[in-house]
Amino acid sequence: MAHELHVKVRASETDGLGHVSNISYFIYLEEARIEVFRKLGTSMDMENWPFILASTSCDYVQQAYFDERLLIETTISRIGTSSFEMKHYVSSDRGLLAKGTAVIVHFNFASQKSEPLTEEMKHDLETLIGLETAKEAKR
Repeated sequence: MAHELHVKVRASETDGLGHVSNISYFIYLEEARIEVFRKLGTSMDMENWPFILASTSCDYVQQAYFDERLLIETTISRIGTSSFEMKHYVSSDRGLLAKGTAVIVHFNFASQKSEPLTEEMKHDLETLIGLETAKEAKR
């Protein structure tokens, strides 16, 4: 099942053109990722944080505006040996506004190297996998 996060656009998240600034989308996607980590039981203790963001992107479909209520749906699209990919869909009552992708690596900060995902991590990630195909078909 996709993870859902609701966000209300603040005035400070808009730019001089009156729409949501491109950087604000990355903040929304980060918030969604953190909530997925929390849902998966990841410790929020930064001393023991097990992941690093390797790549992120966002495709803008249409503009969002101040005071608009956004829904960010997050799924897992791929699980590898030491990394996985998240897909994010940002929408409002007007439809799809943006699509984002993030590649997350299981990382050991002490050794500064990636580590294989544990079987438990893979199992937990699988609860959110495969749903982006259905979502893409609807958009």
